[in-house]
Amino acid sequence: MFANIYKKIVIDFSKVTLFFLVILIGFSLYQAKNFNLDASSDALLLEGDPDLKYLREVNKTYGSKDFLVLTYTPISSFTEKETILNLQLLKSKIEKLTWVDSVITVIDVPLLKSSDEGLMERLKNYKTLAYPEIDRKRGFNEIINSPIYKNYVISEDGKTSGIVVYLKKDERLAEYIKVKDKYFSQSVETGLSKKEKVNYKKFLIEYEEYKNLYNIRNHQNISEIRDVINKYGENAKIHLGGIPMIADDMMSYIKSDIVVFGIGVFIFIILTLWFIFRNFKWVVMPLLGCATSVIIMIGLLGLIGWKVTVISSNFIALMLILNMAMNIHVTVRFLQLKKEFPQLTKEEAVFEASKKMMLPILYTVLTTICAFLSLVFSGIKPIIDFGWMMTLGLIVSLFVTFLLLPSLLNLFSAEQEIGIKDTEKSLITSALSSFTKNNKFLIFGSTFLIIIFSIIGISKLEVENSFINYFDKETEIYKGMKKIDDDLGGTTPLNIILKFPVKKETAKVDSDEFDEWEEESETAEDKAKYWFTRDKMDKIIKVHDYLDSLPEIGKVLSFGSILRVAEDLNNKQLQSLEIAVLYSKIPDLIKKEIVTPYISVDKDEARISVRIKDSLENLRRNDLINKINSDLNTKLGLEKDEFKLAGVLILFNNLLQSLFKSQILTLGIVILGIFLMFFVLFRNIVLSSIGVVPNFIAAFFILGIIGLLGIPLDMMTITIAAITIGIAVDNSIHYIYRFKEEFKKINNYNKTLDRCHSTVGVAILNTSITIVFGFSILVLSNFIPTIYFGVFTGIAMLLAMTSVLTLLPKLILILKPFGQEK
Repeated sequence: MFANIYKKIVIDFSKVTLFFLVILIGFSLYQAKNFNLDASSDALLLEGDPDLKYLREVNKTYGSKDFLVLTYTPISSFTEKETILNLQLLKSKIEKLTWVDSVITVIDVPLLKSSDEGLMERLKNYKTLAYPEIDRKRGFNEIINSPIYKNYVISEDGKTSGIVVYLKKDERLAEYIKVKDKYFSQSVETGLSKKEKVNYKKFLIEYEEYKNLYNIRNHQNISEIRDVINKYGENAKIHLGGIPMIADDMMSYIKSDIVVFGIGVFIFIILTLWFIFRNFKWVVMPLLGCATSVIIMIGLLGLIGWKVTVISSNFIALMLILNMAMNIHVTVRFLQLKKEFPQLTKEEAVFEASKKMMLPILYTVLTTICAFLSLVFSGIKPIIDFGWMMTLGLIVSLFVTFLLLPSLLNLFSAEQEIGIKDTEKSLITSALSSFTKNNKFLIFGSTFLIIIFSIIGISKLEVENSFINYFDKETEIYKGMKKIDDDLGGTTPLNIILKFPVKKETAKVDSDEFDEWEEESETAEDKAKYWFTRDKMDKIIKVHDYLDSLPEIGKVLSFGSILRVAEDLNNKQLQSLEIAVLYSKIPDLIKKEIVTPYISVDKDEARISVRIKDSLENLRRNDLINKINSDLNTKLGLEKDEFKLAGVLILFNNLLQSLFKSQILTLGIVILGIFLMFFVLFRNIVLSSIGVVPNFIAAFFILGIIGLLGIPLDMMTITIAAITIGIAVDNSIHYIYRFKEEFKKINNYNKTLDRCHSTVGVAILNTSITIVFGFSILVLSNFIPTIYFGVFTGIAMLLAMTSVLTLLPKLILILKPFGQEK
C-alpha cells in the first residue's frame, strides 16, 4: 500500500509534488528572517549548576559588573607628560560613551608614598600620576612595586597598562535572568502547573527577544569603542579584551563560519558531482535536493526559534554533506538500473531505484540520528540543541531525497541517457576488491595494529578547556587575551571565599530585652569595629600567599594586599584595633574600589580574587581546582566548610567534566543502538557484528590519534566518536544490503564481492570522498575546535571507508553470513 501511495506522489503526480515543495521553500525563506545566532557565555553553562547559583550570590555580595579590558602599550614611558595626556584623552573619550559606567587606568591609582604626611592624611589627600606637580618617576615606581596594582593595571616591566572599562548594568536583563532561574529551580524542585508552563513559554519568547536586542546593542558598543581605539592607536599599541567583546566577535565568527562552510561545501559538491557524472543535468538535480533541505531546515529553525551557537555553526555543512551522500546513492542506483535493464521505462527505473534505496537510506538515517541523539544526554543546552537540530535536519533530508529527487528524475531525465560517465568503472574499488581477496594477513595484521594503537592513544586522552587556545593566533580575541595573560596577571577569574564561623560562647548568658534591641540596632560600621581581628587577617594572608606561590596563577588580590600596603606605609604590623580604625578612615571612593570587593562584614566572609594564566601550555584546570581544594584543607588546615571556590573556571570545568562523562556513557548506547538496528535490518547476529566493527575501529582510532597527539578533548572534539560511528555506519549498511541482494542472484562470495565493489562500492567511494573533503572545509574556521572536528572526522571517515571496502568484505568471505555457496 505504501509503495502505491508513494508511486502516485512521485511518479504519477510529480508536478504536484514539486509545486508543494516550491510553496514549502517559499514559506521557509520567509521564516528564515527569524533565524538567529547566540554567542553568549550563558549558552555554554550547565543549566541548574549549583556552582553557577553560588557564583551569582558571590557577585551580588561583592559587587560585579561587566567590563572590557584594554591593554595600552605606549611608544614613550608612562612617566612622560605626553603619555599621561594621551591616556587622559583616551579615558575621557571612553567615559563619554553612553553605555560606560566608569574607567580605571594607571593615572587613577592613588599614590600614597608621594608625600611624607601621616597615613590618615595620605589617605584623605592622595594624589595620582595625573597631578601636574607630582614626581612622576617616584609615583610610577610606587605603582610598579605595589602589591595591589602590579600585574593588574601595570605590567611588571612597566611598558603595558591595563584600562578597565566598567559597563552600566542592564537591570532589565538581570531581572530576566532572575525570573528564568526562578522558573528553572521551581520546575526541578516542585514542578510547574499548567498555567505556569504557559507563562514560562511566553516568558522565554520575551527573554529571547530581549537577548537579541541586547546582542545588537553589544555589537554597536564594541564597534564604538573600536572606533575610539583606532583614533588613539597612533601613539600606543592597544588590544581590546573582555567577555562582551569575545561574545560579539564569536557572533561574527559564527556568521562567517555558516557562510564560508555553506558556500565551500556547496562548491565542493558541484565539483564532486561533475567528477562522478560529467553531465550538467546530473550535477543540478542532486544539488537542488541539497539546497532545498538546507532552506527548509533554516526556515524550521526560524519558526521554532532555535538559535545557532558556535557548537552548531557547522550544521549547514553537515546537512549538505549527508544529504549529498543520499542523493548520490539514489542517482547512481537509477543510472545503474537504466544500464542493467534498458527495457525499463524511465518511470519504472525511478520507482525501482527509490524502492531499492528506501530501506538502506532509512536505516542509515536512523543510525546517524542515533549518534546525534547521544548529544541530548550532555546536559548542555547548545550541545543538546545541536543533537536535536541534526536529528530534525536528517529527517528533512530523508523526505526531500525521496520526494524531490525522484520527481526531478521523473520529469527531467531522458528515456535513454547518453553521455553519462560509467559509474561502474573505478580503478580504486577494483584494486581494493583484488586486495581484499588476496591479503588476509595484511588486512587483519593492520587491523590488529590499529586496535593496539587506539588503546594506547585512548589511555592518554584528557579533557581540557583552554579558552584562549580556541582561537587563531591572528584573531583580536587571542591577541588581547595573550597580552593580558602575559603582562597583566592572567585572564580566567577564580574566587576563593573564606568563611569565618562565629565562635560560640562557652557560657551562654540569658539576654534581656535591652540586649536584643541593642543587637538589632547594630550597624555594619559598628560590627566592623570588632570584625577586623588579627587572626582573620593572618588567615587571609596565609591563603593569599599560598595561591600566589602556584605557577598557574597570575594576579592574586585580597584584603591582604591592602593590609600590606598600609603596613609598609606604617613600617609595622597592624593590630586589630588599628585595622578597624584604618577601615573606618579610608575614603569611600578608595574603599569601594579596593576594600568592598574583598570583604563582607555582614556575611563574615573574605574574598580572594585570582586570575589563571590561561595560555600556559601544561595547564590542567581540573587538577588545579582539585589541588587548591585539597591543599587548603590539608596543608593550610582549613575545614572544608571554611572555604569555597567559585568562578568561570569552575563553571567551564564542570561543563567539560559533565560532557566527558555523558559522552563516554552514551558512546556505549550508540554502539548498542546501532547493533540493534543492524539486527532488525538483517536478522543476523554475525552480520550485525561484522557490520559495526569497521566503524567502531575508525571511531576509536581517531580517539587514539587525538590522545597520542596530546590534543585535549573539548566541547567539539569529545563528540567526534559518536558522530563518526553514526555517519560511517551508513557505508556498512549500503554495502551489506547490496551484498545480500546480489548474493541471491550470483551465489558466489568472490563474484558478489567484485559486483558490489563495482556498483555500491563506487557510490561509497564517491560519497566518502565528498564527506572527507566536505569536513575539510571546516579548517577555514576561526574557531580551533571546529578545525579539529573537521580534520579528525574527515580522517575517521577515510579509515571507515577503507575498512568497509576491505575488512568488512574480508569478514564476509571468511564467516559466510549469507550461507554456503550453491
